[in-house]
Amino acid sequence: MLSGILNLDKPRGMTSHDAVAAVRRILGIKAVGHTGTLDPEASGVLVLCLGEATQFARFFRKKRKEKDKKTEQK
Repeated sequence: MLSGILNLDKPRGMTSHDAVAAVRRILGIKAVGHTGTLDPEASGVLVLCLGEATQFARFFRKKRKEKDKKTEQK
Protein backbone atom coordinates (compact mmCIF):
# COMPACT_ATOMS: atom_id res chain seq x y z
CA MET A 1 0.00 0.00 0.00
CA LEU A 2 1.17 3.50 -0.83
CA SER A 3 1.88 5.68 2.23
CA GLY A 4 3.29 9.17 2.68
CA ILE A 5 2.66 12.89 2.67
CA LEU A 6 1.62 14.66 -0.53
CA ASN A 7 1.73 18.44 -0.92
CA LEU A 8 -0.98 19.25 -3.46
CA ASP A 9 -1.20 22.62 -5.19
CA LYS A 10 -5.00 23.00 -4.96
CA PRO A 11 -6.48 25.24 -7.64
CA ARG A 12 -9.26 27.77 -7.04
CA GLY A 13 -12.76 26.41 -7.44
CA MET A 14 -11.97 22.96 -6.00
CA THR A 15 -12.98 21.99 -2.49
CA SER A 16 -10.60 20.11 -0.22
CA HIS A 17 -13.03 17.18 -0.34
CA ASP A 18 -12.92 17.21 -4.16
CA ALA A 19 -9.11 17.18 -4.04
CA VAL A 20 -9.08 14.18 -1.69
CA ALA A 21 -11.60 12.36 -3.91
CA ALA A 22 -9.49 13.03 -7.02
CA VAL A 23 -6.31 11.71 -5.35
CA ARG A 24 -8.19 8.62 -4.15
CA ARG A 25 -9.42 7.97 -7.68
CA ILE A 26 -6.07 8.63 -9.39
CA LEU A 27 -3.98 6.59 -6.95
CA GLY A 28 -6.61 3.91 -6.40
CA ILE A 29 -6.41 4.03 -2.59
CA LYS A 30 -9.09 4.76 0.00
CA ALA A 31 -6.93 5.99 2.87
CA VAL A 32 -6.42 9.65 1.95
CA GLY A 33 -7.05 12.60 4.27
CA HIS A 34 -6.12 16.27 4.53
CA THR A 35 -4.59 18.14 7.45
CA GLY A 36 -6.80 21.21 7.13
CA THR A 37 -9.41 22.64 4.80
CA LEU A 38 -8.71 25.36 2.26
CA ASP A 39 -11.54 27.62 1.13
CA PRO A 40 -12.83 26.56 -2.31
CA GLU A 41 -11.98 29.99 -3.73
CA ALA A 42 -8.44 29.86 -2.37
CA SER A 43 -5.53 28.27 -4.16
CA GLY A 44 -2.59 26.93 -2.22
CA VAL A 45 -0.89 23.92 -0.72
CA LEU A 46 -3.19 21.26 0.67
CA VAL A 47 -1.25 18.70 2.71
CA LEU A 48 -2.61 15.19 2.14
CA CYS A 49 -1.76 12.07 4.11
CA LEU A 50 -1.83 8.77 2.24
CA GLY A 51 -2.19 5.24 3.59
CA GLU A 52 -0.64 4.68 6.99
CA ALA A 53 0.45 8.33 7.10
CA THR A 54 -3.20 9.31 7.70
CA GLN A 55 -2.47 8.57 11.36
CA PHE A 56 -0.22 11.65 11.42
CA ALA A 57 -2.94 14.08 10.29
CA ARG A 58 -4.12 14.67 13.85
CA PHE A 59 -0.67 15.96 14.82
CA PHE A 60 -0.76 18.56 12.05
CA ARG A 61 -4.18 19.74 13.21
CA LYS A 62 -3.09 19.88 16.86
CA LYS A 63 -0.04 22.01 16.04
CA ARG A 64 -2.14 24.36 13.90
CA LYS A 65 -4.68 24.81 16.72
CA GLU A 66 -1.88 25.52 19.21
CA LYS A 67 -0.43 28.13 16.83
CA ASP A 68 -3.85 29.74 16.28
CA LYS A 69 -4.46 29.87 20.04
CA LYS A 70 -1.11 31.64 20.59
CA THR A 71 -1.89 34.14 17.82
CA GLU A 72 -5.30 34.94 19.33
CA GLN A 73 -3.72 35.64 22.73
CA LYS A 74 -1.46 38.37 21.35
